[in-house]
Amino acid sequence: MRRLSTLDELRISRLSLDGTVGLVPTMGYLHEGHLSLIRRARDECNHVVVSIFINPTQFGPKEDLSKYPRDLERDLHLIASLETPSSASEFIVWTPSAESMYPQGYQTWVEVEAMTRPLEGAVRPGHFKGVTTVVAKLFNAVQPHKAYFGQKDAQQVAVIRQMVRDLNFPLGIVVCPTTREADGLAMSSRNIYLNSEQRKAATVLFRSLSAAKELFERGERNAETLRVKMKDVLAGEPLAEVQYVSCTDYDTLEELDEIKGKTLLSMAVFIGKTRLIDNFVLGQNLDGI
Repeated sequence: MRRLSTLDELRISRLSLDGTVGLVPTMGYLHEGHLSLIRRARDECNHVVVSIFINPTQFGPKEDLSKYPRDLERDLHLIASLETPSSASEFIVWTPSAESMYPQGYQTWVEVEAMTRPLEGAVRPGHFKGVTTVVAKLFNAVQPHKAYFGQKDAQQVAVIRQMVRDLNFPLGIVVCPTTREADGLAMSSRNIYLNSEQRKAATVLFRSLSAAKELFERGERNAETLRVKMKDVLAGEPLAEVQYVSCTDYDTLEELDEIKGKTLLSMAVFIGKTRLIDNFVLGQNLDGI
């Protein structure tokens, strides 16, 4: 495993890489969800670049940038543990600084329009402008053949897929299933903020999505019926404060009246002061582009 910190180091190393390169962008404090993406990239590509960068431009003024969990040495150890003698993949970990990513006088942004307005975009103004800009910069720096993202951040996946199409980035986006705890809670770096009572309450996200999925599997195709079902289950948990509940077209993120194709059920819920998101995909299996 090679650890690089500057853009020049990355560019020099990238020139030496023959074969396919897979990129796994992360903000660090890795959990099993991140590791599953790295394993997938390892199994599909000759080389794997894992970026660890807590991107300041995707955090709002009242969000948790300063408190976002960090443990770089732990992250490096976890990544190194995925390199095996039988693996043909070489690992590079790139840890750029905020100053190198956004130097003095920085003023260029990448922005996807309509798709970033609802859901997360409505409650986190400017968030996706930061996401798409930093991901575009990562793509330009690493020049991967494939980039790996988790389905847990469903709108982020949709927005990045749109950006790749619109800007003709020559790479594939691989969407990997959400990794969950045994009780269904989606793995997230923010789960460490939950105390024991809140951790138990947080399973309500999975339970509400599961209840709506069950209705769908029994033949229900009215989107509002599924939204109401999710809200009803969430309302039964006193510690849950719902920010939004949604049933949209998977690709366009437009709210549906009737389900006819691949569909995204999603939600954002506060458990105490911790904001959690989760989603289910109905209608088709996940795939890349």
